[in-house]
Amino acid sequence: MSRLPIRHTMKTVLLSFAILAGVALQHGKAHARDIQTTVVAGGCFWCVESDFESVPGVIEVVSGFAGGTVANPTYRQVVRGGTGHLEVVEITYDADRLPYDQLLHMFLRSVDPLDAGGQFCDRGHSYTTGIFVENAQERAIAEAAIAQASADLGRAVVTPVLDAAPFYAAEAYHQDYYRSEDLIVTRFGPRRKSVAYQLYRQSCGRDARVQEVWGSAAAFTH
Repeated sequence: MSRLPIRHTMKTVLLSFAILAGVALQHGKAHARDIQTTVVAGGCFWCVESDFESVPGVIEVVSGFAGGTVANPTYRQVVRGGTGHLEVVEITYDADRLPYDQLLHMFLRSVDPLDAGGQFCDRGHSYTTGIFVENAQERAIAEAAIAQASADLGRAVVTPVLDAAPFYAAEAYHQDYYRSEDLIVTRFGPRRKSVAYQLYRQSCGRDARVQEVWGSAAAFTH
């Protein structure tokens, strides 16, 4: 039986490795994702978390606080006032599937950006809206999104663009509140958190007001 020269055999092996490496590289590129995070304030963080966890391209949403002067604040401290923090969510998303400008477009149409005193039934500084930006590029995109929202509404949007600030996650009790099956005591009696959340959202008038402001352009009320 004839044998191939060693040089030919080595060339074949090296070629095979090169092909496999190329396939692996292409596979990696095909699955590479541009993972980003952003922080927005839209009133009750349970609601913003609920809304955005349903959006394709969003990987995770965490409820928390940002913009104040107190490190690691508690929920009670923030809603009582004096910390300077807003209720916010930190959104982790795949920017290849959900570009930043599209995310902000949806966010502004999920809140009442005309209200400087809070959101819906929740009043006070900690419930006001805001977009936190990391750099000049994000600021430009956010300001363009606000300008477009103002033009669409024919009124001045009061949602500010804010410099990035430390994000502090809220207590575990508040995470995924909208879908939790834990039992709690409410003014309606014992309810699962998911049920209590729906009762709160409806009684607070969030969806009704967003629909009133944005009409068919409302992001999450349909």
